[in-house]
Amino acid sequence: MIEVLKKRFGLLGRNISYSFSKGYFTEKFSKEHFEGCTYENFDIPEINNFTELKENNTDLNGLNVTIPYKESVIPFLDKLSKNAKQIGAVNTIKFTKKGKLKGYNTDYYGFKKSLEPLLQPHHKKALILGTGGASKGVAFALDQLDITYIFVSREAKENCIDYSLINATTFDNYQIIINCTPVGTTPNVDLFPLIPYEFFTEKHIAYDLIYNPAETQFLNKAKAQGAQIKNGLDMLIFQAEKAWKIWNK
Repeated sequence: MIEVLKKRFGLLGRNISYSFSKGYFTEKFSKEHFEGCTYENFDIPEINNFTELKENNTDLNGLNVTIPYKESVIPFLDKLSKNAKQIGAVNTIKFTKKGKLKGYNTDYYGFKKSLEPLLQPHHKKALILGTGGASKGVAFALDQLDITYIFVSREAKENCIDYSLINATTFDNYQIIINCTPVGTTPNVDLFPLIPYEFFTEKHIAYDLIYNPAETQFLNKAKAQGAQIKNGLDMLIFQAEKAWKIWNK
C-alpha cells in the first residue's frame, strides 16, 4: 500500500551543491513510495539569511544542517533537545505543529553507530582533528563509548593541542585518529591534514568524516601504513535515518 505523506524537507548550509542529503532523501522517497515528500538544498551565504528563509518557507517540516552552520543556527531555534544542548551543535531541525523550531544532534548517533563495529579492546584514546560543529558530536559519542580524547587545532588551547605537537609518542598513546575538518573533500582531493602519517600502524583506526571522495588522502596515507580506515558515509546514512524518525515522530 502506498503511503501518501506530503512533507517538505531540506538541507541548510553553504556551498552544498555536492551534498549527500538531497540525493539520499530523494532516492529514499522514491524507493519507499513517499510520493508527496520533497527535499531541497537551502544554500545561504550567511546564517542571518535563515530568518528570511523561515519566513518564506512556512510549510517546511524539517531541515538538516551542515557546514558551517551547526553551531551558529542555535540562536535562531526555539528549543534544543537535551543532547543537542549538551553537545552545542545542531544538525537536525524539526518544525513543530505549533510552528516552533527544535534542534537535535544526530551526528553523534551516526558516528557512534559506525565506529562501534571497528573497536577492539586496545582502542582507548582518540585524537579529534578539528574543533568545529561536527567535532562536538564526535566528542559526545566518544564520551558515551568511554574513549578519552583530545582535540587538535592550529592553535593550542584547553583540551586542544596544535598539529606541531603530534609525534610518535602521540600515536603510541592515541589509537583512533578522526578527521573532523573539511580538508581533503571534493574538489580539493589532493589536500590532507598535516600529521606524521608514518606513525600509523595496524593497531590504529583512521576515521574521516568526509565521504566524497570515498578514500581521502588522509585515509589513503593511513591505510598505506596498515591502519584500519573508515569514511563518513555510514555515519551520514545513520544520522539521516535518525533525522527522518525525528521529523515524523
